[in-house]
Amino acid sequence: MATRERLRSQVVTGLRHLMVVALMALLAFLGGVATTQLWPVHTETRYFAADVSVEPSLNSTIQLPTVVGDVILNFDGPLPAPGLTAQVQVREEVTDLLRSGQLRTAELQPDQSELRQAMDNGVREVAWKFAAGALVTTLLALLAYAVARPRHTGHVILVSSTATALALAGPGTAAYLTYRTDNVKEYRATSLLSLVQANTGILDDLDRKADQGAIYVTNLLALSDAVRQEFTPTDEQQPDAARFLLVSDIHGMDQYPLMRQIVASEDIDAVIDTGDLINFGDPREGDLTGIYRGIESLGVPYIFVRGNHDATSPTDERFLRRMAQVPNVILLEPTAEEFVRADINGVSITGFNDRRYFNQRSTEFAEQQGELAALWREATADRDPTDIVATHQPYSAFRVPTGGVTVNGHMHAPGLDRQHIQMGSFTGGGLVNQFRLPPLTEEAREAAAEDVETRGELVGRPYAFDILSFGTDCSVKRLTRFSYRNLVSGRPQFDDVSIVNGRTIQPNVPEGRTCGRELGVVSGPMLDFPATVEPAEGDPADEPGSDGAVMVPRPDDAAVTTGP
Repeated sequence: MATRERLRSQVVTGLRHLMVVALMALLAFLGGVATTQLWPVHTETRYFAADVSVEPSLNSTIQLPTVVGDVILNFDGPLPAPGLTAQVQVREEVTDLLRSGQLRTAELQPDQSELRQAMDNGVREVAWKFAAGALVTTLLALLAYAVARPRHTGHVILVSSTATALALAGPGTAAYLTYRTDNVKEYRATSLLSLVQANTGILDDLDRKADQGAIYVTNLLALSDAVRQEFTPTDEQQPDAARFLLVSDIHGMDQYPLMRQIVASEDIDAVIDTGDLINFGDPREGDLTGIYRGIESLGVPYIFVRGNHDATSPTDERFLRRMAQVPNVILLEPTAEEFVRADINGVSITGFNDRRYFNQRSTEFAEQQGELAALWREATADRDPTDIVATHQPYSAFRVPTGGVTVNGHMHAPGLDRQHIQMGSFTGGGLVNQFRLPPLTEEAREAAAEDVETRGELVGRPYAFDILSFGTDCSVKRLTRFSYRNLVSGRPQFDDVSIVNGRTIQPNVPEGRTCGRELGVVSGPMLDFPATVEPAEGDPADEPGSDGAVMVPRPDDAAVTTGP
């Protein structure tokens, strides 16, 4: 009995010691964080300076906040690492040189070796300052404990050293393993800084206009672009084999002049549109708004699947027949259950139409989408999954196999869940969904506190489009996502540009394939393409987590009559 009690006492004492060490390690970590925030590390290049500090969170994120937007780097490393924040400023002497005409804005982009050296110096100093803060915090806490209980000095020294070692080794190892170029998951720029992704000539444009305000914007854009290049994975620097502009839910708005600019400036090989091109299911709507002329003017293949607003009944194919008359349009399902495959530079694309229609009233929405997916799986059972599968609704997209990605629209909100890409609305939902009426009474207007100048914009629904790039190995290389607002009211504003590493979308590279622009465009009935030896197995609808929160529509979507 005495032995058992002694063993229990030893276990309790050991657990108490472990708890004390864990608490002291947490205290040491917070002490190190507080030290870097109270006395941030100063690092600089010839034209820029930054104050770097550690954040009290394990989010594996580096943030560079500026007055004109933020640069955010998200990493996907083996361990969650403490976040880092660098407050970036333009050095005062740079402004003086610009004003005197002795320095041009085109010269401001930091040399990569210069930027890397400044970053290395900053990281080293942050590590030393964090370690000093952690050690001092631990010693102060345990000194107070030792004064209260002087007989436990030996335990104080042991606990102090152990806790400090844990506080340094854990975050330090995580940061060392995570903050590497190959682990970059997403590069994101917000507000004005996002323009450097949308227009690579922005620096030259601002240089020609260079007033005092443009000086600061230009400097920060140059730094943003330099950081992006520094954290671009090595395989990103290889040429693109195919670049696709992904759009959806245009809803009757002729914004094809804007799309034409994007196609030209971003070197787009084809456009993929996942439906709801019009509002009321009548093809005459496209004639009245000039949409068909706009599509033809793009000069690249326009790959299309029908959405629920593109028909007036389940069997209404008038809009599909009208789209087939546009020379560069490729319909992936020109008529019911007759599927087409398009190969763009070797990247294969298939898909299927939505069977919902404008003003449909149905409570069996999800079941209907499952049936559509089942029909498509049956028709393609003896063939390898294509690189891209396009459909309008996420209920269907999650239920079909793909060799690379599935793409869908319908929700008017961008999303990303593993290989499932959901597109936002290229026009914010179009004029019909775009504008909302002002409140009817004075009291309601005051309660809404509505801005008269912007009340025509649909709140929470920015315009959005994606650019999907494939490499020469036929794998997803990069997904670049754009969102912007206020185009209808004449005050366009970029909200966000993010770049997602293709390896996080498609980890496994296809074997034995080569893609490239020399392969050109090939399209035709799916049955004309070679079949595989064995039928594809498995139902994506049965995969764990296939109804991820990002992509699955709201539960009440089944009750919507006209819908997005």
